[in-house]
Amino acid sequence: MTRLVTRLVNRSAALLLALAAGGAGQAAPAFDISGAGATFPYPVYAKWAEAYMRQTGVRVNYQPIGSGGGIKQVQAGTVTFGATDKPLQSAELDASGLVQWPMIVGGVVPVANVKGVKPGELVLDGATLAAIYLGEIKKWNDARIKKLNPGLELPNQFVAPVYRSDGSGTNFLFTSYLSSASPEFNAKVGANTSVAWPVGFGSKGNEGVANMAGRTAGAIGYVEYAFVKQTGMPYARLVNRDGNTVAPSIAAFQAAAANADWSSANHYSLVLVDQPGAESWPITGASFILIRRHAKNAGEALAALEFFDWAYREGDQLAIELDYVPLPDNVVALVRQTWSEEITASGKPVWNR
Repeated sequence: MTRLVTRLVNRSAALLLALAAGGAGQAAPAFDISGAGATFPYPVYAKWAEAYMRQTGVRVNYQPIGSGGGIKQVQAGTVTFGATDKPLQSAELDASGLVQWPMIVGGVVPVANVKGVKPGELVLDGATLAAIYLGEIKKWNDARIKKLNPGLELPNQFVAPVYRSDGSGTNFLFTSYLSSASPEFNAKVGANTSVAWPVGFGSKGNEGVANMAGRTAGAIGYVEYAFVKQTGMPYARLVNRDGNTVAPSIAAFQAAAANADWSSANHYSLVLVDQPGAESWPITGASFILIRRHAKNAGEALAALEFFDWAYREGDQLAIELDYVPLPDNVVALVRQTWSEEITASGKPVWNR
């Protein structure tokens, strides 16, 4: 994912320079759109921006500076929108005068380097993963892992947990899942973008975790699904809330998003881990957009909403090609309703379609 982000950053920068140079004799768009925030959705936002520019002439400049930086910039009004992988709570949104909605969905997948175990053969659940990351399970032939894998020959090999050392939405989703599955993990470690891990080895970014897990015998780690697809790493299937063993896939992430109770979540502040549903992947998460509730410039706010509306209508295939998951139609309908009800400029709705 790191290399993919770098390529897209360079390509997008070149695209903007070319457009700036080649478009000097053309009418400039009324409003360009600026955004900043989470790194996780950057590749798809860049791809959408490129396609949207070709269709409309409107430029979208998104800076992947991290969720915290995006929140600060939209609060300060230096960008039109921010993006975060950890949803803000109602009190935070109200205090900052922001509106929040989900834009894209992805999944976090456990990866393991276990002797003789091929991709998808290993089965784990939340309680067992939590026990591994608490240091309670020390070897791969532990009785708790063997119970989940009765037909798999597991070696007498030490488990080497690998974790993200940098603050990230991936950390937040993974620790949220472990906290939901294990009261002990919740009490000792908790759920956040950055935590104090009791055991294991830290590495920065998806690529760092993947590299360390790949070269460390007995290692287990967790990375975004797109990274698993791109590298072919050995991954684990998980037992979901309904008791079914599921593999990570676009359909499994979509099932988790569709089965989540978005309509009851205040300001869409919903973490998608451990959602019900026979096919739901238990470590699923959304990336969220933030925009000011009372826009200073109606045209600028409308331009941003038109871009996101276009992405919902026409960006699904581009997202899937990059291993992201589009939101279900029922959630998109709720989001558009939120736009019309909550985003205003000079006391009037910005979105009235």
